[in-house]
Amino acid sequence: MLSKEIRKDFPILDQEINGYPLVYLDSAATSQKPRQVIEALNDYYRFDNSNVHRGVHTLGNRATDHYEGAREKVRKFINAKSIEEVIFMRGTTTAINTVAQGYGRQNIGEGDEIVITPMEHHSNIIPWQQLAKEKGAVLKYVDLEEDGTLSLDKVRETVTERTKIVSIMYVSNVLGTMNPIKEITKIAHEHGAVMVVDGAQAAPHLKIDVQDLDCDFFAFSGHKMCGPTGIGVLYGKKAILNAMEPVEFGGEMIDFVGLYESTWKELPWKFEGGTPIIAGAIGLGAAIDYLEQIGLDAIEKHEHELAGYAMEKMSSIEGLTIYGPKDPGKRAGLVTFNLGNVHPHDVATVLDMNGIAVRAGHHCAQPLMKWLDVSATARASFYVYNTEEDVDRLVEGLRIAKEYFE
Repeated sequence: MLSKEIRKDFPILDQEINGYPLVYLDSAATSQKPRQVIEALNDYYRFDNSNVHRGVHTLGNRATDHYEGAREKVRKFINAKSIEEVIFMRGTTTAINTVAQGYGRQNIGEGDEIVITPMEHHSNIIPWQQLAKEKGAVLKYVDLEEDGTLSLDKVRETVTERTKIVSIMYVSNVLGTMNPIKEITKIAHEHGAVMVVDGAQAAPHLKIDVQDLDCDFFAFSGHKMCGPTGIGVLYGKKAILNAMEPVEFGGEMIDFVGLYESTWKELPWKFEGGTPIIAGAIGLGAAIDYLEQIGLDAIEKHEHELAGYAMEKMSSIEGLTIYGPKDPGKRAGLVTFNLGNVHPHDVATVLDMNGIAVRAGHHCAQPLMKWLDVSATARASFYVYNTEEDVDRLVEGLRIAKEYFE
């Protein structure tokens, strides 16, 4: 387990909710921010606030250095070949939409196939639904196994010579399933398709190497990995990005503008129209520094141990159902569950009365809720600042909820 000293880096955790010390178990929705990230944002606005790239004055140069320095930190973090392959965006949703609009519209035709899974977050379903409708393409789903995992045999059965895009999440935000992305990418490439990876739940918790995965696109958000909201990253292979048209037009992304024709800047700036998310990028860079100081391997190990401990303790509660793989080694650091016939919102309300924050609802995964044959679930998700004591508080809170509703 990671040192409990890490909790001291997160000032928000030092408070009481409804008279109880806060237990925050909702990091899959958004993580808390360490003081190092908060200070980096504060320092930018206090000392360096200026627009980037355009000016020659000192503040502009400092802001540009910090902004582009953050891009290099991201490049190393995911092991991209070049900063040209690292594009700052608002988040995972914007990144996937950019691929659907910028790549999909150019390369998808009538009858072509787009392959995804029923476990996807809405942000990795709806863009492909819209593209398929627009182009007359076929949206196909890889059937899930009973435990919520993916079988490579079923991936092979679903991907065909007509498949042009395969887009799958690395880690499920509901089931915790860790998908075999490297192997799926190989299958996609064998059929001439590009591989898009929703890495929103993976980048905060696992060591990412896009070159080893060989994926064509990888999208993730800063706010789930100790960074600010409103900043994310789209990684794309340079040759593919060069061939794509931008989807947002305006200042900063242009090279030359005439009355009737314009040309675009080189990568990565041709996809970053307007004033970029300067403070967000700087904050994300600080978050990467923080996570790498702890070590992604240590983070992954810590969360696996916590998830295993939570599943063991929660399984002792009669009537409680846990969804997803039973083996903690095959799942990320979250546990999604239902407590008998009690609605998840009611469970979450009782837990909140005891200072425990969990998520309840469909988790932006309505097709998966239908597959699970439930309307909603509750979810406890763990991160670097959580401890076994937090899990014990959760289990105690669930027992209180069970007794209350019975």
